[in-house]
Amino acid sequence: MATNLIVNGQRKSVDADADTPLLWVLRDHLGMTGTKFGCGIAQCGACTVHIDKTAVRSCQVPLQAVANKQITTIEGLSTDGSHALQKVWVENNVAQCGYCQSGMLMAAAALLRSNPRPTDADIDAHVSNICRCGTYPRVRAAIHKAAQSIKA
Repeated sequence: MATNLIVNGQRKSVDADADTPLLWVLRDHLGMTGTKFGCGIAQCGACTVHIDKTAVRSCQVPLQAVANKQITTIEGLSTDGSHALQKVWVENNVAQCGYCQSGMLMAAAALLRSNPRPTDADIDAHVSNICRCGTYPRVRAAIHKAAQSIKA
């Protein structure tokens, strides 16, 4: 049975088991490989996407839970890299290996949507994604820089 989704503003119909994790629906059924698999137990954050504007770890969200909900992936943050966070990520050389970055960007975007002037403590609490390369100081600096360019 097909499930209807709204992914990055576009309606999609997916024929997959209702308990299939959203991560695999995005990657395997829709070919959207920007969302990464990291741990499979919602701990690392590599698979972070937005569901109805809330950051969630897609590896633990079953397809049946997101029918007709607004899903935003890294591909939907901006199509051309023009989102304030994407710009400062590049300017601050945040990414090292880059594997965690799509999830990190999605968590940061959700934080700035709810808190346009976060403190370091706010960033640490809401952007809890694991970065194997340890670029956390650059992540914090980039989020603060993006916050300055976003009108509250």
